[in-house]
Amino acid sequence: MQHALTPEELREHCSLGDESKSWVTLCRAAGVIMLAIAAGMGFAENDGCAQLFHSYLVSYAFCLSFSLGALFFVAVNHLTRASWMIVIRRLSEVLAAGFPLMAVLFLPILIPLLMGNHSLYEWSDPHHVEGDHVLEGKSPFLNVPFFTVRAVIYFAVWITLSRFFLKNSRLQDERADPALILRMRKWSALTIVLFALTTTFAAFDWLMSLEPHWFSTIFGVYYFAGTMLAFFALMSLICLYLQERGRLSGVVTVEHYHDLGKYLFAFTFFWGYIAFSQYMLIWYADLPEETFWFLKRQTGAWTAVSVLLIVGHLLVPFAGLLSRHVKRSRAGLAFFAILLLLMHWVDMYWLVMPALHADVLNFGIIDLACLAGLLGLVLGGFLSRLRAGPLAPVNDPYLEESLRFRNQ
Repeated sequence: MQHALTPEELREHCSLGDESKSWVTLCRAAGVIMLAIAAGMGFAENDGCAQLFHSYLVSYAFCLSFSLGALFFVAVNHLTRASWMIVIRRLSEVLAAGFPLMAVLFLPILIPLLMGNHSLYEWSDPHHVEGDHVLEGKSPFLNVPFFTVRAVIYFAVWITLSRFFLKNSRLQDERADPALILRMRKWSALTIVLFALTTTFAAFDWLMSLEPHWFSTIFGVYYFAGTMLAFFALMSLICLYLQERGRLSGVVTVEHYHDLGKYLFAFTFFWGYIAFSQYMLIWYADLPEETFWFLKRQTGAWTAVSVLLIVGHLLVPFAGLLSRHVKRSRAGLAFFAILLLLMHWVDMYWLVMPALHADVLNFGIIDLACLAGLLGLVLGGFLSRLRAGPLAPVNDPYLEESLRFRNQ
């Protein structure tokens, strides 16, 4: 049935429609209101906004992972010449194009740092660094000017690459020019190299440096694994939602959901493998300058969160997504996609918050308000960009093959 769709039918099924305008407005308004609530409560804490900044960073790292995962997926799509993913590639391109918004949303982290607020990163305080041999040795890298320059480089790379793929893909909707596919394929390998470097160092800068005495060369890969899980989970939910609204009918099929489920399963295992590898190597070496980071997270109130991640982020989705039936079930895929998104946020919370509250689990309204606010702005921006063109690359030369895709 899918291969019989005409170009006109494709465009009809792949149009978001005018009803999305209200959702864009609602998401953005809710986002602004929730962030205002978080800011008001954060300033009232009288702690130098430490709670606010840490809560904001948790949800920022969570939301940033959507665009990072999407950019990597688009580049891999072109590099491997995979046909099955073409029907969801436009959604991925639009999701990846959210980096300009994420650059703006990074300002609440960067501006206080530039203004001398040291609540988030202790290495930014010269008085704290003075006399600390570890921080003094890292100061050529961990300093506010260089931190700012690196952040500008990261966003410049991500924005340039994501705009390149979306621009050329939408040009193909108009021209049906195969040369555009070759152009995107040509730059996909370099994109993956630049993505690996920028994502790794961004994870070092924004997350690992919260506790600058600790270090792990595998930390960037750990964050990458989470970004891919978050992307495939969100993409599954977006496709399911759009089809509930009558979009992408006959375009995204159970076969494509099956493969999204395969990737959720694969990256669930990969995340667990990287998490275990990082823990095992540090535990085996038993060096105090490395083990303190995990000791903080496996004792006291944080023990329950660590157990929750093992069970909810690894064991339950690993066992559940083993089944072919679950991966081909809309309800089953939606359940595990929601679970993994929730666990990814818990994972970001587990990475960030012990740097502020080592002995207590101080979860509260500020955390939820930051999450709701950032999600509202990110989803509002995504829907706004999605309205600018078809929901799938309707003139891609391999679209027909993607529509006929069958799992073996």
